[in-house]
Amino acid sequence: METTLRGVGVSHGVAIGEVRHMGTAVLEPPAKQIPAEEAEHEQARARRAVEAVAADLTARGNLAGGEAQGVLEAQAMMAQDPELIADVERRIAVGSTAERAVYDAFASYRALLAGAGEYLAGRVADLDDVRNRIVARLLGVPMPGVPDSDEPYILIARDLAPADTALLDPTLVLGFVTEEGGPTSHSAILARALGVPAIVALPGAGELAEGAEIAIDGSSGEVFVDPSAEKRAALEADAVARKAALSASSGPGATSDGHTVPLLANIGGPGDVAAAVAAGAEGVGLFRTEFLFLDDSARAPSEEKQTAAYRQVLEAFPQGRVVVRVLDAGADKPLDFLTPADEPNPALGVRGLRTLLDHPDVLRTQLTALARAAEGLPVHLEVMAPMVADRADAKAFADACRAAGLHAKFGAMVEIPSAALRARSVLQEVEFLSLGTNDLAQYTFAADRQVGAVSRLQDPWQPALLDLVALAAEAGRAEGKSCGVCGEAAADPLLACVLTGLGVTSLSMGAASIPYVRATLAKYTLAQCERAAAAARATESADEARAAAQGVLSGE
Repeated sequence: METTLRGVGVSHGVAIGEVRHMGTAVLEPPAKQIPAEEAEHEQARARRAVEAVAADLTARGNLAGGEAQGVLEAQAMMAQDPELIADVERRIAVGSTAERAVYDAFASYRALLAGAGEYLAGRVADLDDVRNRIVARLLGVPMPGVPDSDEPYILIARDLAPADTALLDPTLVLGFVTEEGGPTSHSAILARALGVPAIVALPGAGELAEGAEIAIDGSSGEVFVDPSAEKRAALEADAVARKAALSASSGPGATSDGHTVPLLANIGGPGDVAAAVAAGAEGVGLFRTEFLFLDDSARAPSEEKQTAAYRQVLEAFPQGRVVVRVLDAGADKPLDFLTPADEPNPALGVRGLRTLLDHPDVLRTQLTALARAAEGLPVHLEVMAPMVADRADAKAFADACRAAGLHAKFGAMVEIPSAALRARSVLQEVEFLSLGTNDLAQYTFAADRQVGAVSRLQDPWQPALLDLVALAAEAGRAEGKSCGVCGEAAADPLLACVLTGLGVTSLSMGAASIPYVRATLAKYTLAQCERAAAAARATESADEARAAAQGVLSGE
């Protein structure tokens, strides 16, 4: 009998197939004491295992490229954390085996993060994955992970570590469903990059029977268990219609009556450029530069290295617009040479622009490298600061850009409610705004963007969040300046229409979402988008807002 479950859809598309569960064996080694004379040998074993796992994660990142590379390199850094390694060696010195010492040291750190309710609690799944990989190597057993199968399937997991998601084979993994995670988790972002339908935060996903047939809709978040023949036919017809619409859609983003909405790509580095170009991106709306800084957490990359990487991206979009976000360090992206290790709540502490203003040499080097990279190119370079709170922040960033001799537009990301509320003030110092809806939702609702339990508050359809977007867009219009969206909200085709109706001037997203958004925008007039936006804002919940917008656009 067909039943329907609902999670959070995070990657478009429909998949129908059999359930296969991720291996979830608990790698807990036995607790036993070793003689004192074996301690040095065990410590050496632990160090070798750590280095091997870090090397494997780095190699996986190099193979995957793009955003996945930055995520996996961050995991490799996690494996080599000096404090964790020191704790492991202390435990071995008092009698633990290497594998038990690793297990206990990581468990202690895990409890600290999860129990404190910090922003970094969202990285617990990543930490568990690193621990399991090290322990499995020390025990000489296979690493629990993606199941072996010769036939395509839908993967079910409690959560997916980045190392697993990054190398999923889309010819075998038709889609995936996780019990935990949020719409802006690493797994969700990488699923969109892969173009694999995905649903997260589905309660009871682990109870789906192995081998059961299910259908998933990555747009609506629905999971149909034992779908009827009618449901299968409807979903397959919908998938065919979507594919046809995508194939027919090309050119610049615009509504049906010709109102232009540039569709840009979010990228993590040069490795993402090819997919963005292939998807017809009109430029880059968010170039995350953190990937360059993950190679060595002890020091910043040289000006020469940065210049070369930035130029690769700029050269790919001649005459196009490339918006670069300067280094966004702190919180879930700690760097040893920049971010304090003892902040009680890193998400509310020194991160983003605050970190750079505390280290002006790092900011100056990055801005100088960007200036050099753009020399002689016709590209329209724009540079923006993360985590701008007020006009003073915006002025400090603009002053730094001018001091570095950067000939580009200077902008501010709106990720803190204060910046949206006082957007006209911020725009007295900068030339454009870009809304980072992931963090803006997190700070508006006090809801960690990586925690599935509060996923309803991370939903970009929340009317309060739409109100903040409208405030920022209205400020941009009043000042004659642009206001785009570069958060994951832009990847939702229906929400893209609403954002357009709110007055947003450009949309930036993962490359795989661009065709969906382009095709959907082209179906409606600007007036329809404006009516849908007004209807969504007049509701009291995310579900109501989504339904109201859908009703307007479908003519109901």
